[in-house]
Amino acid sequence: MRTAGRVLRSLAVAGLLAMSVPAASVYAKGPESVAALAEQLSPAVVNIGTSRRVPGGGGVPFPDLPDGSPLEDLFDEHNPNNGLGEEQMQEARSLGSGFIISADGIVVTNNHVIEGAEEIEVYLTDGTRLPATIVGKDDKTDLAVLKVDAGHELPFVEFGDSDSAVVGDWVMAIGNPFGLGGSVTLGIVSARNRDIQSGPYDQFIQTDAAINQGNSGGPLFDMDGKVVGINTAIIARGGSSLGIGFAVPMNLAKPVIDQLAEFGETRRGWLGVGIQEVSEDIASSLGLKSTAGALVIDVTKGGPSEGQVVEGDIILEFDGKPIARMRDLPRVVAETEVGKAVPVKILRNGGEQTLSITLGRLELGEQLIAKNNAPATTAPAPATEPTATEEETPALGLPDLVGFDVALLDEDKRAEFGIAPEEDGIVVTSVKSGSDADQKGFIPGLLVTEVNQKEIGTVDELSELVGQAKEAGRPAVLFKVIDPTGTSRFIAVRLG
Repeated sequence: MRTAGRVLRSLAVAGLLAMSVPAASVYAKGPESVAALAEQLSPAVVNIGTSRRVPGGGGVPFPDLPDGSPLEDLFDEHNPNNGLGEEQMQEARSLGSGFIISADGIVVTNNHVIEGAEEIEVYLTDGTRLPATIVGKDDKTDLAVLKVDAGHELPFVEFGDSDSAVVGDWVMAIGNPFGLGGSVTLGIVSARNRDIQSGPYDQFIQTDAAINQGNSGGPLFDMDGKVVGINTAIIARGGSSLGIGFAVPMNLAKPVIDQLAEFGETRRGWLGVGIQEVSEDIASSLGLKSTAGALVIDVTKGGPSEGQVVEGDIILEFDGKPIARMRDLPRVVAETEVGKAVPVKILRNGGEQTLSITLGRLELGEQLIAKNNAPATTAPAPATEPTATEEETPALGLPDLVGFDVALLDEDKRAEFGIAPEEDGIVVTSVKSGSDADQKGFIPGLLVTEVNQKEIGTVDELSELVGQAKEAGRPAVLFKVIDPTGTSRFIAVRLG
């Protein structure tokens, strides 16, 4: 009976395996062929050649004579390198990819493909070479829109929905790797929403479809023949792909392309705040259970948020969209229409509230920020003398609790640390080596203006708030600091 039972169990297991194999093989299959799709799409994919004049050397070896030599004039007269040297210009050429999006010759590519070019030519698959002009470009998303005139309608491709391209979906890249035009590679979406630190709106599609030098600006197609990404970057060694490529998702690129094609420039929404990540230490210092949101460290004077958002607010939602990570906010703001009144949910002093903020335009906001940050021309305010009870006396026990010492800012310390006349606060005088403050970037010369989102004006106030955090069992204390250049940020320091 035992033997019979074992046999039955073995047969049952074998039956399960037999049933599972066909199902696995179905999922393992890729497309039988993309030949028809490649043939259909390739005429709309173009090669892009650029050229520019750059300073160059060159010439042939020729002896240098010492100054004052009687043969100097003779040698100079017969030197074949005369007129060359550093002043000589030579032509630099580069190749990339692109794709046509309208019958009248609108071409999309990467900005870095045409950056600095004096001449741009677009090569069609039939060998036609067309001069191209720049309609608009955007370095933040590394996109550019060109225009060519072929004298007739051109084949073009359509945009797809990049949000529908999920991990494991098949994708196809067509481009000009190493100058080998019309190359087709196949792979899958390996990952989504990759941040490779190339710009403020990183949200790349990662793919293992082979992308190499020269593929930049080319399209990444789904199996319906729609463009879901623009091939932009690779992890490479010596220009050769290591199997990981990145494409700008079309849902991020489309509004930028539309604006460049219509206006020749971008028109992004602008909230007018500086932000930083809510780290685990910052969350714990404020008693928060989550690191979601974006911590406001600066509100632009004259910007859309002035008078509504304050430093220390945590932005939780923007226009109904949750802000899971700090880097989500710049992207969703930029994608929002200029002039729109947007609900912004914030966390302030432990309570949530919703503000209505009318967005400005980022491109104008950047000019305002530059103006606000320009050196002041007014005379410095007279220095305030420290009181007798506060004069340069470090708070007792601070090095053990938070790893640094402080003192009230006076003229000697302002000069010692190069602190601007308009700045005021409690100055960090020393930092304990190896402390959490040291590892988090505290250095002598930083000004401390807030502790746990409460303004301070004296050393005693700083010490008292640190002590309160210790008594309350907080694992960390949140400090707002300003460096000698006037840049502010929040740093959470673990209590010792």
